[in-house]
Amino acid sequence: MITEPLIAHKPERRTATIHLVVPPMDMPKYMDPAIQEVLQVLAEQGLKPMGPLFSYHHRRPAETFEFEIGFAVNGDVKPQGRVKPSTLPASRVVSSLYTGPYEGLGGAWGELERWVRAQGHVETGRFWEAYLSNPEETPDPADYRTELNWVLD
Repeated sequence: MITEPLIAHKPERRTATIHLVVPPMDMPKYMDPAIQEVLQVLAEQGLKPMGPLFSYHHRRPAETFEFEIGFAVNGDVKPQGRVKPSTLPASRVVSSLYTGPYEGLGGAWGELERWVRAQGHVETGRFWEAYLSNPEETPDPADYRTELNWVLD
């Protein structure tokens, strides 16, 4: 389901994001409008995404998901509407690649969590997904590729 997990060091990256707190079942309703809003602000400010769309989760999901959705950017974004400047912090992560539909991400994270715990790593509750496939360009959800990043410290 996931590739062999690897420990990696990720550098800090400037980002343009929208902060969301939503119930898990409502995520699809909020994701696309937020993505489009970030892309529109970047275009208006003459900035470009520098990498794939990501969602950075500040805590383990409970009743709601609390996360930032956005893109790493090639400059400083000015706050506009819900779009704010932020960063993907420099961190040591366990990284793995999941291939399959977004509905399978919960199982993929469970598999990664079991590996992290088996290795004796401490849980921070922070993690992010980088969406390497664009559903408009990859019509079959079975081919979607998502990078999973479990923050260690």
